[in-house]
Amino acid sequence: MEKLLFESSIQGNVTDLIMLLQEDPLIIDKVTLNSSGDTPLHVASMLGHVNFVMEIVIRKPYLVMETNSERRLPLHIASAKGHVELVRFFLSAIRSSEACLARDSDGRNPLHLAATKGRLEVVKLLVQAQPEAARAMVQHDTILHLCVLHNQPEIIKFLIETDGDHEFVNSKDSYGNNILHLAVVHRQIETINLLLLNTSVEVNASNTNGETPMDILAQGPRDLKYKQILRSLISAGAVEAQISGIQISLDRLENNTKQAMVSPLKIKESPRNYDNWLDTKRNSLMVVASLIATMAFQAGTNPPGGFWQDNSPTDSHHQPGYAVMVSNAPNTYQAFLVCSTVGYVSSLTIILLLISGLPFLKHVLVMWILSVIMWIAITSMSLTYLISILIWLPQDKPDEIGTVATFMVFGWMGLMSLIVVSHIIRLIVIIVRLTVPLIAIAMKVFRRLLFL
Repeated sequence: MEKLLFESSIQGNVTDLIMLLQEDPLIIDKVTLNSSGDTPLHVASMLGHVNFVMEIVIRKPYLVMETNSERRLPLHIASAKGHVELVRFFLSAIRSSEACLARDSDGRNPLHLAATKGRLEVVKLLVQAQPEAARAMVQHDTILHLCVLHNQPEIIKFLIETDGDHEFVNSKDSYGNNILHLAVVHRQIETINLLLLNTSVEVNASNTNGETPMDILAQGPRDLKYKQILRSLISAGAVEAQISGIQISLDRLENNTKQAMVSPLKIKESPRNYDNWLDTKRNSLMVVASLIATMAFQAGTNPPGGFWQDNSPTDSHHQPGYAVMVSNAPNTYQAFLVCSTVGYVSSLTIILLLISGLPFLKHVLVMWILSVIMWIAITSMSLTYLISILIWLPQDKPDEIGTVATFMVFGWMGLMSLIVVSHIIRLIVIIVRLTVPLIAIAMKVFRRLLFL
């Protein structure tokens, strides 16, 4: 008989129900008592069999408050399925205030289920029967949050028009997001326009991460939806978190700098890896600078050709201890001295800065500047080497060996120049990328102050 009762509830066969009740008036009670899941009333409510449900409720009215394994009343199920006539009947047959506020195992009342499923007519009935059901929270989410998560703009519009005060519209979830934050996250253009045009939603509210809806939008892809949402937010006065507080986050700017300058080296963006990269960079610069300083010092104190060991009555520069190059090739000696001195001073500058322990040395931009100084030192020592080779060349074959040496050194210097130029261009691009947003922020702040 229990099997026949469930079959009749599935079919909505009122005649079979009456026959079963005549044979056993307690059959529904027995099934309800022994069942751990849906009762025949739940099944009939799910399928929308109005007459079958009415027949059971008239005979057993207390069953409308019987829950299934998910702690759902028949009203929960009828609301979720959108059976308007059944919902209206339940509300007239039971204590509507208690049933409308009843929560299932997920903490949702019948209004929550109807709203997330987009059952607008059912939502109207439930709100009219018990307005407080719309204020019930599901953990930290309001019914508006749930509607945004399930993309139900029509339900949102009705709820806001019915009881859309400032506090209700701007309620936040456990992450500090209001409904506009969530709508931007899910790129719901219709919902965003609805909120911006017809509500008092705070367009510059910050969540627990300090992000406004504009900040969240900037984190997504720059597609067509992005442009449409951006126009809507700007028209409503939305700005990034830095502008809403009239301040610029230096930490965020520095993080963007690190990412822009370090990412081409394929270094992960975690602080630990970034610090390790800086330490390795500093150690490498220190070692190379020390070697170049040693070579430059050796070249300056021991020029090619050595020193005169005797006197010359006709040459004032031909004295013991004077460099031979001063007499034999004075112009070449000046170039040699300039190149070796530039390399020596450049390397000493790098060593001095690295051992000073100044705090700004931890910034990646300073490390790039030190690298440029290192390139200057290396280039200077390359020219010093070339001049030394040309001085040492035998006079009978100066062209053959000198041409090869000159070609190799200048070829290498050309390659080095290309690398330096490419890095300078890249540095300029990074600076522009960092400067343009700051200029845009300043312009937005100026416009806002202008219209105050």
